[in-house]
Amino acid sequence: MRTTLTIEDKTAARLKSLAHETGKSFKQVVNETLRRGLEYGQFPQRRNPYKLKPVKMGEPRPEYDLTKALSLADNLEDSEIARKLALRK
Repeated sequence: MRTTLTIEDKTAARLKSLAHETGKSFKQVVNETLRRGLEYGQFPQRRNPYKLKPVKMGEPRPEYDLTKALSLADNLEDSEIARKLALRK
């Protein structure tokens, strides 16, 4: 199939350089590159699973009851908001 395509200057230069290095025609290099790009997009990339190393951070302070974590989070958030508001005055 024949079509008109606008290629960025840097991309065209890389394609021409690749054609020169491999001894292939510009048309052949463009088609191979497009084909590889299309095939690459069909298969999801395998990524190494993210691994997190646990780190002991010590015991919580005695005044914090961790059985009520949501209440603790609310209190900490309220304290931080109050601190920021006090800084504005």
